[in-house]
Amino acid sequence: MKLYHRLSQLGFLKKNYTYKFLFVAFLGIHIPLIGILIMVLYAKESTSPVSILLVALVLTLIATGITLFVLKKLILPIELASKALVNYRTNRLVSVLPIEYQDEAGLLMRNILEMIQENEKYLNEKQDLLYLLSHDLRTFAGNSQSLARLILELQPGDEITEYADLIHQSTSQQLNFIGSFIKLIKDQDELLRNAPELQLVSLDDVCNSVLHQVRQQLTVKNITLSSTVAVAEKKLLIVPELLIRVLVNLVDNAIKFSHPNSEIKLAFFEKNDRLQIAVTDTGLGFEPSSNAALFEKFTSHKKVGTGNESSTGIGLYLCKTIIEKYKGQLRAQSDGINQGATFTVVFELNPS
Repeated sequence: MKLYHRLSQLGFLKKNYTYKFLFVAFLGIHIPLIGILIMVLYAKESTSPVSILLVALVLTLIATGITLFVLKKLILPIELASKALVNYRTNRLVSVLPIEYQDEAGLLMRNILEMIQENEKYLNEKQDLLYLLSHDLRTFAGNSQSLARLILELQPGDEITEYADLIHQSTSQQLNFIGSFIKLIKDQDELLRNAPELQLVSLDDVCNSVLHQVRQQLTVKNITLSSTVAVAEKKLLIVPELLIRVLVNLVDNAIKFSHPNSEIKLAFFEKNDRLQIAVTDTGLGFEPSSNAALFEKFTSHKKVGTGNESSTGIGLYLCKTIIEKYKGQLRAQSDGINQGATFTVVFELNPS
């Protein structure tokens, strides 16, 4: 940036980036000519044509190298602006760009910096507003649920009990939806802020954490979860906490759509140079034609679980978003309705 800065201090180059290139190219072109003139004028003896030709060729090569080197230095503002955009897009890092220059490159850097700062401000304000609204909605739903619980504890008549129970179920669904919505916002924000880094992940620990977190849901429906860990540990881009979160969501989903007294399988294995983690159930399943729609945000293909559990329609979307952020794939497979389903997380073992 030193060369660009010095050229920008020259009055006739201050406001035009193209003129800076032309100025450097002009100087570079004339280096051989100046060298030949000096040689001819100040040489002590007469200079032969061959000597002049050789000097011209050498000076031309030198001038070309110097000119290309200087022009490469001159495009640093463009490279800096490009790097700032990449850093923000991949890591959500706001770079510091110089904005005092008045030519096209300076305008580009200033516009990029202002755009990044405005976008960052908008995202932060949106996140704050969504957290506030979600918190208030959760409070309101929680108050209604508490009142319904108090009514039920008083053991009123059958009709009132029925209405209170409906209110309790409705507010439970609202709280579940709001909780999932807040989780979606936090996870998306986390995905924006964190850049993937390769690290060693203990799959035994991941499996144990998943089993611990879903134990209560399994007990409620008397479902057995069998696990197989054929690969103890692998280097992955995803952090263990996020992988556990995804698998818990997938197992929760399997529990929701499995019948009581059934079995769910969780398997970690390596196949075709890929780590695969499969969650398999024998529950409600789905039509193969609706495979892609399952992963849409707020999908219309959501359905009630076997225990009348509600669905928000964002769980699988969130899982897929997280896995793809960390260079993986999330696949779904089912032979049809009531044929069970398998959701498989796939990671390349040598991600680029």
